[in-house]
Amino acid sequence: MAIGKPSQDRRARRHEATKAEIVDAAWKVAREKGLAGLSLSDVAAQVGMRVPSLYSYFASKNEIYDAMFAQGNDELIEFIKDRQANLPNKPRERLRGGFRIYFDFCTQDPVRYQLLFQRTIPGFEPSEASYAKAIEVLRLFRDDLASIGLAGDQQDEDLLTALSSGLVDQQVANDPGGDRWAGLVDAVADMAYDHVTKKQRRRHQATLGPQKGGQA
Repeated sequence: MAIGKPSQDRRARRHEATKAEIVDAAWKVAREKGLAGLSLSDVAAQVGMRVPSLYSYFASKNEIYDAMFAQGNDELIEFIKDRQANLPNKPRERLRGGFRIYFDFCTQDPVRYQLLFQRTIPGFEPSEASYAKAIEVLRLFRDDLASIGLAGDQQDEDLLTALSSGLVDQQVANDPGGDRWAGLVDAVADMAYDHVTKKQRRRHQATLGPQKGGQA
């Protein structure tokens, strides 16, 4: 057994705990002053440090944003899995549920939504490891769409994301904390479902070709 290993483990745990504290402080500052208003001096003050000490944990402000991005996506993954487990199996109702999951998560915390889904920080790009979490979020939604027969067409997926994000944008921008656009989630999901399934029927009929007795 290596001498000194328990001490090294304790230091590593303290280091990670302090990093988590810094990230929590960064969220607090961002929610008070906006993502673009996040400053290292404010974060340092929140955790009782001087700014140079932060560099022992994060090499730059963008690294803090990256840790926030990763944490936000972890929270979204957990939220999706928890809510999807209780969705109905009927396709139309399940698509409504998927829209509701996204809407509820995003409107809970507009600052987190901006970081995860909008390019609000000039020069910030998530790291490969953090972005992999965002890909996992997309996979969860795609797999759920596949379970009700609505996956596989990029244009349809783009339509669904545009509609669901549009609802969030309107709610966050025009009625923060309210429910004006929340009441439209089911109606918009129904419109999307009808459009996508209609396209699917047309494609299916096209592959069958002219039916016997029909017109060419």
